[in-house]
Amino acid sequence: MTHLHSKIPLLLASLAAALVLSQSTLSFGPAKNHLPARPNSLPAGATYRIDAGQSRFMVKAFAGGFLSAFAHDHNIAIREFGGEVQFTYGTLEPASLQLKIKSASLAVTDKVSASDRQKIEATMRDEVLETGKYPDILFRSTSVSGSKTGDGKYQARIAGEVTLHGVTRPVTIPAQLEFGASSLRASGGFSLKQSSFEIKPVSVAGGTVKVKDELKFTFDIVAKP
Repeated sequence: MTHLHSKIPLLLASLAAALVLSQSTLSFGPAKNHLPARPNSLPAGATYRIDAGQSRFMVKAFAGGFLSAFAHDHNIAIREFGGEVQFTYGTLEPASLQLKIKSASLAVTDKVSASDRQKIEATMRDEVLETGKYPDILFRSTSVSGSKTGDGKYQARIAGEVTLHGVTRPVTIPAQLEFGASSLRASGGFSLKQSSFEIKPVSVAGGTVKVKDELKFTFDIVAKP
C-alpha cells in the first residue's frame, strides 16, 4: 500500500501534463472533432480570436443591365479582417461573434489586366465604399442559436447588425460550425443589398452595364484561443 501511495503524486502530475498538452494541440482530425468539454481549471465560457491567415472571406458582385452578357461578374477577396468568437463549453450557447473588416482591403481576384484591376479597385474604394470616410465594416451578433448535426458539428443562425458605409442594418447569417480540440471553423454565406446601406451600384455606358444591387458573401473562418 505504501508503494502505491508513493506513486500517486507522479500519476496526478502526468495526468495534468497530458491535459495541458491536449488543450494546446491544434487538430481538425475526426477523432478530435468535438465541442471541447470545459476543463476544471477554466471558466464556463471561452473566447477565440479569428485567424485571418487561415480564413477565407469573399464577395461576389454580379453584372447587370442591358449589355450584362458582355460584362463580367467580379470575385473580391477581403484581405484584412479580425474579431472574436465567444461560446460556452459543451453547449455552444450562449455565444457571440464580433467582426471588423478593413474596407480598403477588398481586392479583385479575377484574371484581369493590371490596369483594369486598378480601375475596378479604385472605383470600389473611392466611389462605392468611400473608404476614406468609412474605413471599417462591422458585424456584431445579437443572438446565436444552433442545433447539433454531428460530432462537434452545429448548424447555427447568427443574428446581428452590419455597419457598412455608415449605415447599420440587421442581418441573419446561417453558418456551419465545426469544433476541433482547440479551434473553431465557421463556414457559410449570406447576401446584402448595396441600396440598403445607401450605396449606389456602379453603372457605366449610360447604365447599359452595371453592378446588380445584391452582393453575395461567402466565408470559411478559423478561430483559435
